Amino acid sequence: MQWTNVSEQNVYQNRWFRVNLADVELPDGSHLDHYVIRLRPVAAATVVNASDEVLLLWRHRFITDSWGWELAAGVVEDGEDIAAAAAREMEEETGWRPGPLRPLLTVEPANGLTDARHHLYWAEEGQYTGPPQDAFESSRREWIPLKLIPDMIARGEVPAANMAAALLMLHHVRLG
Repeated sequence: MQWTNVSEQNVYQNRWFRVNLADVELPDGSHLDHYVIRLRPVAAATVVNASDEVLLLWRHRFITDSWGWELAAGVVEDGEDIAAAAAREMEEETGWRPGPLRPLLTVEPANGLTDARHHLYWAEEGQYTGPPQDAFESSRREWIPLKLIPDMIARGEVPAANMAAALLMLHHVRLG
């Protein structure tokens, strides 16, 4: 059954997102009001080294008051190439410039509420360029053995669904 977005009006916006109120027509012809959050695309990246270790950030998310492992990530700026944004975010947040990025997956983490698409990439090599510009983004950055990832996710150490999906895919791609 397909719902139809008849119209939307803006309720609030800032440089990061817009909140709209949509008039949605249901298959039976009835209507409902539904809030929609419109976001810029998100780009994320990591490197897997020759020892099959993945570069991750340990960070706190104040909204959920949770700690967890994540890939470096951020919003794609207007006119910016998505892979270039992923590489930029990785270098800013980790101090590592990734080699050629490979697409890993694209996910919609909350498509019942937002149109955000998260584009996740990985590289087989990286170059350390110095301390991260955005060191405030995480408490630490570590190389984690890829073979440990599934158990870490099972223990809740990777709470963000987009990051868990990407890391499981990366585990599959590298370790089969």
